[in-house]
Amino acid sequence: MQRPGEAERLASGVLRANKSNTLAATLLGRALLMQNRADEAVVPLERAARRDGSSKTETLLAIALAGAGRRDEALDQLRQTIARRPPFPPAFLEFASQLAKHGRDDEAISALKSGLALTPNVVELQIRLASLYLGRNDRPKARAILEHALAAAPGRHDVLAELARVMVLDGDYGAAAETFRRALALRPDDALTRANFGVCLLEMGERDAGEVSIRAAARGRPEMIGRAIMSLATTTHGRFFMRPSAVAKFLNG
Repeated sequence: MQRPGEAERLASGVLRANKSNTLAATLLGRALLMQNRADEAVVPLERAARRDGSSKTETLLAIALAGAGRRDEALDQLRQTIARRPPFPPAFLEFASQLAKHGRDDEAISALKSGLALTPNVVELQIRLASLYLGRNDRPKARAILEHALAAAPGRHDVLAELARVMVLDGDYGAAAETFRRALALRPDDALTRANFGVCLLEMGERDAGEVSIRAAARGRPEMIGRAIMSLATTTHGRFFMRPSAVAKFLNG
């Protein structure tokens, strides 16, 4: 229920009464991570990982180690975890994410491919792999992976949104617009997808519809205003604002 402080208090109480309670130690670690207290989360998660040896707990421990600045230990832990069987896909995802965070994209891609070889239909691994290829501007590989993922999971909003983004980069605006519409039908309140849809419409020359979409994405969301302004300024049929009052007038129009 997103009440990590209370979860911490309850889990700590259980551990005071029974130090060997693995579930309480794991929950305490999770609660501390949610409060950005990774260094404190390491101790209970180490204790829980020693007792239950589960891939899930070990992955949480690796997240805590990385958050505490102990990167090499986190990677070592994840190497051990991804070697376990049955495979635990979130461990492969976390391993790849930590590698990519430090510029080791080749290793991250290799890790994701290894995970997909063991668990071929895990969409989260496919999306992350596609994003790494997209970061290298290898759009054909990214698009092929996402199209494969969409065929297996046609109702996944995240796959649709990412695939549409690749289509925009390819200049395939018609296909992108249709894919964005499918994504928004599944999650109408996704502001970022709505803003990207607006950009796509602008690139197609549908200025009025594009501006309506971008305006809707920013309305009531201060964090989206910068994105909206940038979208309008960098697209072929967008706008450029000289004064903050002009921005406010446009967004409230």
